[in-house]
This record gives sequence, C-alpha cells and structure tokens, in this order.
Amino acid sequence: MPTTDRPTRTGGRVRSQDAHDAVLAATAELLEEIGYRRITMEGVAQHAKVAKSTIYRWWKSKPELVMEAYRRTVEQRMPIPDTGDIRGDLTEFTTGLYGIGSYPVRVKALRGLMAEAQLDPAFAVAFEEWAAGRRAVVIQLVERGVARGQVSPEIDAEYTADQVFGVFWYRLLTDRELDPEQAGIHVDRLLAGLTRR
Repeated sequence: MPTTDRPTRTGGRVRSQDAHDAVLAATAELLEEIGYRRITMEGVAQHAKVAKSTIYRWWKSKPELVMEAYRRTVEQRMPIPDTGDIRGDLTEFTTGLYGIGSYPVRVKALRGLMAEAQLDPAFAVAFEEWAAGRRAVVIQLVERGVARGQVSPEIDAEYTADQVFGVFWYRLLTDRELDPEQAGIHVDRLLAGLTRR
C-alpha cells in the first residue's frame, strides 16, 4: 500500500493539530496588528475560530502562548542558514535580522515585547526563553564554523551572539537604521577578530 508523510484520517488528532496551528497563527497576526498588551485569549479564540477552552488546554498563560506563537513565526521567516561557510551563514542570518527594519509592524511588535519584558516579570520569563532560542542559532553557526576549521576553537560563541544581537537591539530600540546591505560589512568586522590567522 502507498504511504504518505501526512495523516489521511479525519479524526480528532488531525483536527486538534489544525486548531493548534490556527491559534498560533492567529496569535502572531494579532501581536503584529494590535500589540501584546491588547491581545486577549478571547480575541485569539475569535480570530482563530476556536473555543477559548481549546486555547487553555494547551497554554496556561498569555505570555506562554504569545512567545510560542512568535517563536514559530520567526523560525519560519528565518530558517537556520547553512551555506557551508561561517561568513555566509552569519551574513544570511544577519541580513534577515536587519531586514525586520523594513516591516514597521514587526519593529513595533518587537519593541513592545522588549518593553513588556522590563515591566512584567511573568512575561519576562517567556521572553527570555524566546530570546535565548534566537541566540542559540548564532551560537550554533559559530560552533559549526569551529568544527569546519573556519574559526578558532577558542572563540567565545556566547559573546559572539551578544555582539550580533547587541547591534540589532540597540538599533531597533533607538530607531537607528537597520540596513540589510550592511550585514556583510558587520559580519566581516566581527569575523576579523574571530577567524584563525
């Protein structure tokens, strides 16, 4: 019998996954449309066309829901690059990161999330977990470069991630230019202190 990668039955499990995906998509859309503070579980349920009880079955709180939704959205928009070279990987990643500046709704959403993380300790936990996941991508790229012999094994991958995101967040929060065309230049400057001489 032929097999496929997707389930063919129409039972509850498939419908539940569809509802789960719809809730995450609706939450990410609302975050960029109206901002974190105006999101409610009721509003998400209405936007996703599911019962509010369905949402509470999977997520205990609004911070948990919002950050899972945005994690999935960002991962879809910015998949982990693998060009075969650390410069190519970091440039592709940083280009995507800086490209956020071309989308005002995304800029506004990220600024709102950062502000909320400073004001709400409960939300800060979910936000920090999400931010750690984004930093982990850069750390992975650096460690891959080390394994390929492209950078010194003595480099501090954590600090490298801090440098990449330090520039990004500073410019995002202070309304300075985030130009994707500068990504390669910034990566070259970063790598000048990391590559094996």
